[in-house]
Amino acid sequence: MITVEKLNKSYGNLHVLRDIDLTIGEGEVVSIVGASGAGKTTLLQLLGTLDRPDSGRICYTIHNSEEKTSPSSTNQVDVTRLDEKGMANFRNRHIGFVFQFHNLLPEFTALENVCLPALIAGRSMAEATEEAMRLLQFLNVEARASHKPAQLSGGEQQRFAVARALINHPAVVLADEPSGNLDTHHAEELHDLFFKLRDQYRQTFVIVTHNTTLAQKADRQIMLRDGVIV
Repeated sequence: MITVEKLNKSYGNLHVLRDIDLTIGEGEVVSIVGASGAGKTTLLQLLGTLDRPDSGRICYTIHNSEEKTSPSSTNQVDVTRLDEKGMANFRNRHIGFVFQFHNLLPEFTALENVCLPALIAGRSMAEATEEAMRLLQFLNVEARASHKPAQLSGGEQQRFAVARALINHPAVVLADEPSGNLDTHHAEELHDLFFKLRDQYRQTFVIVTHNTTLAQKADRQIMLRDGVIV
């Protein structure tokens, strides 16, 4: 699903990631753990094409006969070779993001927030709304769809953020401290939801977390220390 080879990233004189080699399988739930400053979020940002590495490769194997981004016309895409537009298109079509602070736009309803990635991908509002409501029913928050983010609880906001991440049927969902802003009850609900989604949709989850319960539930833990996998 994802193959990382000799990945390096520095910011000024700070070498954040050093020769990272990593393979993540399709349908796998992987947790990335380590102390603050170990390079966890940087690795997630590189996997998500939100930043570029200084060197190394990140290859995705995409099971899509219509995939056009690979110059070799195979299903393997080296995202580090894409230009900015290509990376943005790939990110919109194949990667979903869940963040600690939800990042819902306050001026839009919760439903409109969920629909935004689908609209960016060129789908009609009617199609986006239909798909969004299907996801919201699955997540048990459809009754709150017309509310603004400020009117929702933290747990509800995070479920809408998950729906937004899923609306374009991404192959991979990347989550950065997704339960870090939730109480214990809502955190446990969210953790269980990730595994339910994996079983339902066969998506791959890569989760940066300090939550030991979530990390231990994952199929595999990857520990970073000083920019290397240990």
